[in-house]
Amino acid sequence: MFVKPQMRNLQMYVPGKSKGGIKLSSNENPFGASSRVHEAMLGFSSFERYPDGSATVLKEKVAAFLNVGTDQLVFGAGGDEVIQMISRSVLSPGDNVIQAFPTFPQYEHHALIEGADIKNIPLKDGFHDLDAMLGAIDGKTKIIWVCNPNNPTGTYVSKTALREFIGNVPKNILIAIDEAYVEYVDEPDFPNSLELIKKHENVVVLRTFSKIYGLASFRIGYGIGNPEFIRDLNVGRLPFNTGTLAQLAAVAALSDQDFVKKSFRANLEGLKQYSDFFEESQIPYYRSAANFIFIPVANALGMQIGEKINEAGYIVRSFTHGVRITIGKYVDNEAVISCLSENLDLLR
Repeated sequence: MFVKPQMRNLQMYVPGKSKGGIKLSSNENPFGASSRVHEAMLGFSSFERYPDGSATVLKEKVAAFLNVGTDQLVFGAGGDEVIQMISRSVLSPGDNVIQAFPTFPQYEHHALIEGADIKNIPLKDGFHDLDAMLGAIDGKTKIIWVCNPNNPTGTYVSKTALREFIGNVPKNILIAIDEAYVEYVDEPDFPNSLELIKKHENVVVLRTFSKIYGLASFRIGYGIGNPEFIRDLNVGRLPFNTGTLAQLAAVAALSDQDFVKKSFRANLEGLKQYSDFFEESQIPYYRSAANFIFIPVANALGMQIGEKINEAGYIVRSFTHGVRITIGKYVDNEAVISCLSENLDLLR
């Protein structure tokens, strides 16, 4: 009744199902979080105090870990809030945003709330069509989103391709690179986005503690960019937007890189379980650089396949055009593969 018109035309974000089986729908770490996170929670009692609005300790730890300046970091309640900050700070009615399709839906969601238009550029064989994205740029383009690796396909933009792409984008257009899954990547030609930030003031990178660090329930993510842009984002950031426990958890998680390495190795093994099965069964799939794998399907059978897996006791993310499966523990991967093998007629 009182909201702006574009709010009436949008739908609330619908998260992956969390009940009805073992959850493999939201790309969470099946191994949880580091034991250091649990230890960091013990004995905390300052519930009456506001958090450190600047996340000073966490900012210093992340800056040292990434070898960037503390003035290059902004923290949010998950990467989702950083997406909101960027959209709110940059976009005005009549502007437009360019993104791949399909990709993470929150880029579009927040752009539309700000009254901006969306230019969806279909993926090409599952990958970002960078030439088409460049061709879509006009005088009203303000942000180009590059989800790398892309959600939901798991495909990625290579170092050479991204460098050339950025070089052809006008300097007054923000290039936002969402690297929520970067810690899972095992590809030699994956870009070093932190080097790109040094060379291009119009590049901002998003990362999160929700995925490999296993802190999804704490909601803490961050953006990395040039100091002037980060300062401007902080102007629009809500005070105390990241809680004290979330900051403590992130500091503890960052300190345990052995846990990260174990999760990384287990994920590679899980990806191989699926890829071996798909190759042997001649099932089309996208090779993933993340902690999930996507099966494209024809004839809008994605929802039907997802339901079959759900009936077997596993919750996955279903789309009309495919199914995204989070890599789980070995035994869970085997169970899902067994279900898929029983439904080959739907997959080919």
